[in-house]
Amino acid sequence: MHGTISLAPSRTVPTSSLPAVAPIIGGRVELQLLTTLKCNLKCTYCSLGVGEVLGSQTELKYDIDQLAAFVDRHLADKEVYVTFYGGEPTLNKGMLLEVLQRFPQFRFQLQTNGTLLDKLPEWALARLSNVLVSIDGGEEITDAYRGRGIWASVMRNVSSIREQVGGTLTARVTWGNPATTFEELDGLAETFDYLYWQFVADEMYQGDSVERRKAVLTQLIDKFFSRSDVLYPLVPLMGIVRNKVLPSRAVELYGGQTQCRVSTHLLNVMPNGQIYPCPDMMYVPEMQMGEIQGNWLRASPLQPHADMPCAGCEAFPWCRRNCMKNLYLGYVRKDERYRQNIVEPICELLRFIGREIDRRDPHAWFARLPVSQRKRLVDAEVYEYVEIMP
Repeated sequence: MHGTISLAPSRTVPTSSLPAVAPIIGGRVELQLLTTLKCNLKCTYCSLGVGEVLGSQTELKYDIDQLAAFVDRHLADKEVYVTFYGGEPTLNKGMLLEVLQRFPQFRFQLQTNGTLLDKLPEWALARLSNVLVSIDGGEEITDAYRGRGIWASVMRNVSSIREQVGGTLTARVTWGNPATTFEELDGLAETFDYLYWQFVADEMYQGDSVERRKAVLTQLIDKFFSRSDVLYPLVPLMGIVRNKVLPSRAVELYGGQTQCRVSTHLLNVMPNGQIYPCPDMMYVPEMQMGEIQGNWLRASPLQPHADMPCAGCEAFPWCRRNCMKNLYLGYVRKDERYRQNIVEPICELLRFIGREIDRRDPHAWFARLPVSQRKRLVDAEVYEYVEIMP
């Protein structure tokens, strides 16, 4: 999950100013079920620490029949894929297993810190289309954020369950430390089926940290384009290249809106049954968009806004608004500190990635790809489980 900083109170957008949109845009919906807000780790950058969300809800306030009634009323005509989320979702293994059994027609993803992966039964692992394993890079950096010995424990667990997982294993990196090296990220890309990173939403871009990240990005992009027989499985680079080569793919599943899904088809269900569009903004009451027990749902309050400057940005055709939370806090709520210290550096890094990709002629590279690798670049299922942008 993204990191963040504490926010001072600021103005919010009245509901009446939001465009009239359907609660779910398109034919798919991601139902992100927070099985618990309890976690067995204390990662230093955890965004759920904001608003004292982390640990605030440890037991479900709705039951499986109420969830089924909500699905029947609001999601019956949709293709549903569930992400088990937390806290650490495996701490409520009973709920996880019950959902797997009750909704066999759904697809499933698990986002986990990996410490309890070996406690899940083999049949449950076989039902997972993707497992997102949160890890911060190499051993030193991961243990500094998560606790001594965590990196080694997670890697052992990943190795032990790899053959049992029905789908893919994806390393999910919150790129917070500017000291993270190419070798660390490359090692994860070679170990997992995919590497997916997000730039941390915290004040970690001071001094030369942006330039240090650019140096690593250049190495990653060089390796990505160094071969055309196989794909280097870095999801942000795969997604950006796909959007540049085939621009229609940047909008077709998202109604032309943000690629982080919070405006279109992502429902985060808290253990108390409340539903929010963004897992990093569940501490903001006006962001609530539904409830399981009451069986109601409205459109996401996180929608494109005139104060967001994206439309004039060079990256907009392929980025399509990277993180709606960041844009909302930085430009709609007018949090100048957040905008200057977090949003603008991340946008600079995204524009840098785009320029570096263009320098390597992605269209010519794509033309050399074999058909099997083209299909993977264009249609990788993992795109539905992670944000395309970093």
